[in-house]
Amino acid sequence: MSKDDSTGHIIQSLAINITIAVVKGVAAFLTGSGSMLAEAIHSSADCANQLLLLVGVKQGKRAPDASHPLGYGRAVYFWSFMVALLLFSGGGVFSIYEGIHKIVHPEPVEKVWLGVGILVASLFLEGAATISNMREINRRRGKLAFGQYLRDTKDSDLIVVFGENSAAVLGLVFAIFALLASWFTGDGHWDGYGSVAIGLVLVGVAVFLAREVQSLLIGESADGAIAETIDNIVRDGVEYRRVLHLITVQQGPGEVMVAVKLAFKEDVSGADVCVLIDAFEAKLRAARPDVRWCFVEPDVPRDEPSAPSRVSTPSQLAITPSGS
Repeated sequence: MSKDDSTGHIIQSLAINITIAVVKGVAAFLTGSGSMLAEAIHSSADCANQLLLLVGVKQGKRAPDASHPLGYGRAVYFWSFMVALLLFSGGGVFSIYEGIHKIVHPEPVEKVWLGVGILVASLFLEGAATISNMREINRRRGKLAFGQYLRDTKDSDLIVVFGENSAAVLGLVFAIFALLASWFTGDGHWDGYGSVAIGLVLVGVAVFLAREVQSLLIGESADGAIAETIDNIVRDGVEYRRVLHLITVQQGPGEVMVAVKLAFKEDVSGADVCVLIDAFEAKLRAARPDVRWCFVEPDVPRDEPSAPSRVSTPSQLAITPSGS
């Protein structure tokens, strides 16, 4: 995925949530509904979240420099984690608090049909945004199962937006039910129950997102298909013996760092090693454009008593960023 692809779904969700937040806020004031207020706060928090994601994507595009030689790609993961925290505290915890307050001090709701109409309209908008997210996920996940992609993907910004929109859809369903139940029964407790349910949904989604992003933030390995690609390159090359050690790290959406130790055939000279390393890197990047940084070191298997006779140079490290 190119970095530019990661902003379209964020901007789309931001525009929708700004509209919904304003409308829900007005409706919460007119109806006095705690569930409606919880939804207005939820949408407002989503707007702030998507702005944070846009900040993360922009920072992640910064070029590598002396202080960050592997670039700033992980900035997306940091801001995605901040979004999860905001969703937990600003959305979930506050909604639960508001719901408990309404349960302890129930109040009748007013202008119910106005509130229900706004919630239904919001449900269509949020549902359309969620379906759009699902289509993008289906495009990117390939043959992976949907749930497996959510757990394994490195595109944290897409998963965060999808999580927010999915939570919004479920929260709207709860809010509609709570508002109607309060009106039909004349019992304001239902409105509080709805707000608590919305808060629990937000907390659950926030915890899931935080766990997924935390793994990426501290340095998660890249897609396992990269290791398979490296194995295939080594297997097809007559000069290579095998991969001795391999480390892959996801540095950001669409940015992978690879560090690999390769064993070469015994009749490969030291001068040829450099040529073979360059060829290896070229084949790897042709097959996997997301490999931004590649570190290749020739070495000998530790189970052999001595180094190959014709490799006279010591272990060397070839460090070549993409595009060099």
